[in-house]
Amino acid sequence: MKLIVFDVDGTLVDSQHLIVAAQGMAFAEHGLPAPSRTESLSVVGLSLPQAFRRLVGEDGPIEGLSESYKRAFNILRLDPNYEEPLFPGMGDLLARLHARDDVRLGIATGKARRGVDRLIESHGWEGWFTTTQSADDAPSKPDPAMLLQAMAESGADPAATVMIGDTTYDMAMAVSAGVAAIGVAWGYHPVGALFGAGAAIVVESAADLGALFPETAQAHPAT
Repeated sequence: MKLIVFDVDGTLVDSQHLIVAAQGMAFAEHGLPAPSRTESLSVVGLSLPQAFRRLVGEDGPIEGLSESYKRAFNILRLDPNYEEPLFPGMGDLLARLHARDDVRLGIATGKARRGVDRLIESHGWEGWFTTTQSADDAPSKPDPAMLLQAMAESGADPAATVMIGDTTYDMAMAVSAGVAAIGVAWGYHPVGALFGAGAAIVVESAADLGALFPETAQAHPAT
């Protein structure tokens, strides 16, 4: 049984416009200049305190920015201009993997638990994931705790587990947990950086990703 763990932002969903705008609102609320788009996206995948610590330093208003960001995010996500679409082919890939009895699915994300639950509900993915790890459940990436907990909950060992993500934090987390790291090229960190952080391979499309997990004799087709 293989455990396939997915990151969310930048891997399953394209949330960059929402994230950048929410950060901008949070910084404005504290009278601070907003980070550049590149700076904003560089911290995607970290928990909010870790992300803002990197953006403003240890002496910055980390807690205040985190709370302001949450408020801004919840306001903006209701605006159609800040839709969080799935990346092309990822919904179909998840459906195919979910239909197989030789695969278990997991999530490991810097999102809060509420955001994970909302994502799963909005896409009709209830019951698809054996394990879901969020910023409320474990230390921030690249700490390996999310993956260690995911494997414990799923009964999977490192040799049968893969982590799929778009950031160096995902790759470093996978390496620390002793699992295979697969990067996606459509996310928020450069391909070269993903390899540098330990990616075994970086795929260019959902089709390329799916090809890494060929059907087995034990898998059942979707009904």
